[in-house]
Amino acid sequence: MSQSLAHTMKLMVSLLVVILGVFASFSLSAHGVDEDTKQFLILNEGVSILPFIYIGAKHMVTGYDHLLFLVGVIFFLFRGKDVLLYVSLFTLGHSITLLFGVLSDIQINAYLIDAIIGFSIVYKGFDNLGGFKRLFGFQPNTKLAVMIFGLFHGFGLATKIQEFNLPQEGLVPNILAFNVGVEVGQFLALGVVLILMSFWRRHRSYLKFSTAANTLLMSAGMMLVGFQLTGYFTG
Repeated sequence: MSQSLAHTMKLMVSLLVVILGVFASFSLSAHGVDEDTKQFLILNEGVSILPFIYIGAKHMVTGYDHLLFLVGVIFFLFRGKDVLLYVSLFTLGHSITLLFGVLSDIQINAYLIDAIIGFSIVYKGFDNLGGFKRLFGFQPNTKLAVMIFGLFHGFGLATKIQEFNLPQEGLVPNILAFNVGVEVGQFLALGVVLILMSFWRRHRSYLKFSTAANTLLMSAGMMLVGFQLTGYFTG
């Protein structure tokens, strides 16, 4: 076994361990909120632009379900303009439903919406494996799928914010600031992912292990779906 191959296999195993550890740490919740953030959201009154930008950025960086989906989206995108296009579609989708969901006070069960988000990860991994063409003989519109799943991811963000019953005073600027923070966090996290993937793509093992990587992605999504549905039916 070559050194490059051994290194890649070690990387895959390490990634699996990290994903399993994250799921174990957060249990049924897809978005852990630390105690300090909880207290701030509960006690905050009025406009607080910078704190909400920070909270939004932190929420996205630690939102492993969103990041796993984005990893699937960009896995086979090798041109910068394609990455920008697909990420922009995802951003547009989750921005619309985040703002609309909170400002219109649309209530959706958090377990169910997070289960759909988990399914989006399964979907993207399956799509990357060519599952639709092999099993069903057609290829869904990938851009439309990213946009639609972005809408569901936005509702996932909205349900988390709604748990804290934010006061109406300053709600609009605070939610806009939170959304800006989400985009900042997404940009930073995605930047790190792209740097790591760019190094991996220099090796032949990238395409060789693409099946294993996307199977792992599907497995993580299935675990998330299972956790959330368990919480829904037993909670």
